[in-house]
Amino acid sequence: MDESSIRLAFFFTILIGMALLELFAPRKQLTQGRKRWGANLGIVILDAAIVRLLLPAGATGAAVWAAGHQFGILNWLELPAPITIFAAVVLLDLIIYAQHLLFHALPLLWRLHMVHHADRDIDVTTGLRFHPIEIIISLLIKISCVVLLGAPVMAVIIFEVVLNGMAMFNHANVKLPRRLDALLRLLLITPDVHRIHHSIIKQETNSNYGFNLSIWDRLFGTYRAQPEKGHAAMRIGLEHLQQAPTHQLGFMLRLPFHHQLGQYPILQHKTNDQENPHV
Repeated sequence: MDESSIRLAFFFTILIGMALLELFAPRKQLTQGRKRWGANLGIVILDAAIVRLLLPAGATGAAVWAAGHQFGILNWLELPAPITIFAAVVLLDLIIYAQHLLFHALPLLWRLHMVHHADRDIDVTTGLRFHPIEIIISLLIKISCVVLLGAPVMAVIIFEVVLNGMAMFNHANVKLPRRLDALLRLLLITPDVHRIHHSIIKQETNSNYGFNLSIWDRLFGTYRAQPEKGHAAMRIGLEHLQQAPTHQLGFMLRLPFHHQLGQYPILQHKTNDQENPHV
C-alpha cells in the first residue's frame, strides 16, 4: 500500500470507529447534533482538494527531498534509524503544539483558527474542521520543519497517521472509563483533556494545546485538568458566536474575514468591538 492508501484506511477506520463510540457512549448531550456534519465533512473534502492541487508532495515529499540531499539536523547527526524516527516524531509533535499556541496568540492567525473553535458542539468531525487557508499555512510550516529536521520519510508517515487519528480521537464525544482516562492522560491527550480547550471560557480555550502528547502542556504550564463548570455543564464554542450559523459551510469560509475576534487571542489589544463582539 502507498502512503495515501494507508492514511485513508486509518482515516476512515478511526472516523467510523469514533462515530460509533459516540453513539453508544456519549460524553455530552449535543446541542446541534449531526446537522453540523455536512459542513464539517464538506470542509475537509475542500481542504484535501486544495492541498492536492497546491502542495501535492506535502510533508512526505519534503522528507524525500531532505533524505536525497542529506539535509537537516537528524541527517547530519547520523543516529541509528530507530532513534532518528522516534526523535523526529516527538519533535514534530512539539512543533504542532507550538504552532497551535501561535494560532491562539496572534490575532491574524486566530481569525483562521476561529473556524475550528466556532463549532458549538464537539465530536469527531470537529477534529477535521479547519479553514483551507489555515491548512495551507500549517502544511507550509510542517514542510519547513521536516526539511530543517531532516525527518525520515517513515517518521513523517507515522506522524501524519498518528496526528490525524489523535485529532479525531481527542475531539470525539466519547466517555472513557475514569481510570482509563486518568492513565492515558499521563502521556496522551484524551477527549476529556482536549474538550476543555473548546470551552467558551477564555482561560480554558487558551489551555491544553496538545493534539497527541500531553507532556508539552504539562512542561510549558498550559495544562488544565478539569473545566471550571464540569464537562456536562460546560458550553462549547466561542462566546461571541453562540447565535451565529456556525454549522453552515459558507459561514465557516467567510468567518476569518469578519472584523470581530472575540475575547480570545492572547496578544490582542482590547477594542470596543472586542468588548461587545457580535457577528
